[in-house]
Amino acid sequence: MKAALVKGPGATPVYADFTQPTVTEGTARIAVAASALSHITRSRASGNHYSSSGEFPLVPGMDGVGTLEDGKRVYFVLPEAPFGGMADYCLVKQQRCIALPPELDDVTAAAIAIPGMSSWAAFVERAKLVKGETVLINGATGSSGSLAVQIARYLGAGKVIATGRNDLALQTLQTLGADVTINLTQDAAAIESEFQTHFRDGVGVVLDYLWGQSAEQLLAAAAHVAPDAVPIRFIQIGAISGSTISLPSAILRSTAIELMGSGIGSIPMPRIFHAITQVLRAAVPGGLKIATKTVPLSEVEKHWADVDDRARTVFTTSS
Repeated sequence: MKAALVKGPGATPVYADFTQPTVTEGTARIAVAASALSHITRSRASGNHYSSSGEFPLVPGMDGVGTLEDGKRVYFVLPEAPFGGMADYCLVKQQRCIALPPELDDVTAAAIAIPGMSSWAAFVERAKLVKGETVLINGATGSSGSLAVQIARYLGAGKVIATGRNDLALQTLQTLGADVTINLTQDAAAIESEFQTHFRDGVGVVLDYLWGQSAEQLLAAAAHVAPDAVPIRFIQIGAISGSTISLPSAILRSTAIELMGSGIGSIPMPRIFHAITQVLRAAVPGGLKIATKTVPLSEVEKHWADVDDRARTVFTTSS
């Protein structure tokens, strides 16, 4: 079969022949139609992600859409190494296959599942979002953050505040459900003032895709003005702006901030699968939107480094 093949740590995948997987007990062989490129897919393929197998050669692709041998169309996640989703066929444990609604197309399903899960699981499993609460999404201009805005509204958030650095993307978020947008390119004093205004009014949940300086500013603003003893669930999801922050101990002592992460390891896998299922079911009736760029898998080497966070690259096969 044809596949994207990573031959060593940090290597760019090449389009090459690879052994077709053989079905074993409890697994299913899937004829792949589409598999999305993501930060975690690249990180796992390089061997740098905490969930990487570290074994090479391998086929990248932690999820995708395809057809079982009985003709059923499914979304799949976490294929059996070394058979990732970016190939004509992959091997997946049967419980990691989710039947797709007929109205949801292959490319959208492949693109929306993981970024949609990141916020759905954070809201439902970690934050325990209550309808009517105010939500602040830090770093909402990428595909994951944009979906987080839409999912917050779908799950019943009373007010959605979105931050980011791209003016045009922030304007688009207002059409997708954001009540307020905050541009992070402002000077520090202006950002602090806006953050404090919203925390003073009451913010129940923060979803953070950035970490770094803006996370420090959010935590400091909450410590200064948030109502005493009113919990704020700060959910850390991504670290695009930096992997570390400076966190004064007084921030945790002086507020009811609950600081936690959301992702593989902090949520049981069955609950992550449940979140993905809910996103896929909600995509069409909820009108969830995600920008995509469809690319033939044969061009994987050319497009592996694509970094447009506002449009998700989806590789499609000839299967």
